[in-house]
Amino acid sequence: MADNVTLKSETPRVSASGLDNVVAAETALSHVDGEAGRLIVAGYDVEDLVKAHDFEGAAAALWAAAGLEPAPSGRQVKAALGRAREAAFALVPGLLSLNCHENVTEGLRTGLSMLADDVGNGNGEGDIPAHIRVMGAAAVFTAALVRSEEKKSPVAPDAGAGHAKDFLRMLRDEPASAAEVEALNAYMVTVADHGMNASTFTARVIASTRAGTISAVVGALCALKGPLHGGAPGPVLDMLDEIGTAANIEPWLTREIAGGARLMGFGHRVYRVRDPRADVFNKAVTILTNGNERVRFAREVELAALKALRAAKPGNRIDTNMEYYTAVLLEALGIPRDAVTSVFAMARIAGWTAHVMEQERVGRLIRPQSTYVGHWPEGEAAA
Repeated sequence: MADNVTLKSETPRVSASGLDNVVAAETALSHVDGEAGRLIVAGYDVEDLVKAHDFEGAAAALWAAAGLEPAPSGRQVKAALGRAREAAFALVPGLLSLNCHENVTEGLRTGLSMLADDVGNGNGEGDIPAHIRVMGAAAVFTAALVRSEEKKSPVAPDAGAGHAKDFLRMLRDEPASAAEVEALNAYMVTVADHGMNASTFTARVIASTRAGTISAVVGALCALKGPLHGGAPGPVLDMLDEIGTAANIEPWLTREIAGGARLMGFGHRVYRVRDPRADVFNKAVTILTNGNERVRFAREVELAALKALRAAKPGNRIDTNMEYYTAVLLEALGIPRDAVTSVFAMARIAGWTAHVMEQERVGRLIRPQSTYVGHWPEGEAAA
């Protein structure tokens, strides 16, 4: 592949602060069309990717699009992930003994840092490739950390099970229903990659230094856990709890919007219409919960919020984003609120590692410039 990174060497403009509209790379992995409300992942519209593949198949498609050779099949990824989960489980006692994490996501960051960027380190990781090792470990560590918070012992993985199915079993110590596995697969496939977002860009910057896949994923997780990036699903549930009843929906919304508060689960940095991933999750929730009261209430809040936002901001199109139904879906699967970001990361590792592969093939260090606006030494004029 040619050197596809298009970071400019000219003096940057102050208007590029935040890198808005600055092209940092060419990618074959995903395309976000915010105006049309369309997401293409590995050559599929995201809705079709969910129909065509389980999570292992979607990961295989992303890695193949990134140029991994030989291109893996979903079946091969499933087998390799089973081995990786077994290897990661051997590290769980050491992770839990550290007792240095305040929540599941902090614990996952610590756990992934225990993995080596290079194999052959004598800790049981063997010759499993880094992109497989880190994906398998994320599921094992997340389940074990949740159970540790609940004062329960970790559950060993089943190497022969699918990734989503085994994660739910390790989380609960009992088999998941077919509907639950289908719902989690739909979620994980849908969030596997999403353009050049903050965490993905972080992964590519780290990968461009050749620090290694594990380091890139740890850095990406650190970016993801920031509240402006991956922290919305938990607050969505807090919002639904605070509203409480159907009678309180309109008064609560009126008060919050008038006070300038941001409604969790509505609006998106890129999408100007409804987030296409929200529709996938909405369908998954419908299958999973069979119309339970929590889902009906969430939909009632959604409709009222959209109406109120359009009345308050008629010139600003604000639609439901994926975090809204992510919150309801993951809650229905029994995933605690402080583990939501970790479950998101479990899936997004497919995209992060694919971007690492692309960036390493480019082989160029990402090193943008900046505009100095500080003081110059006395007697010198600004350049």
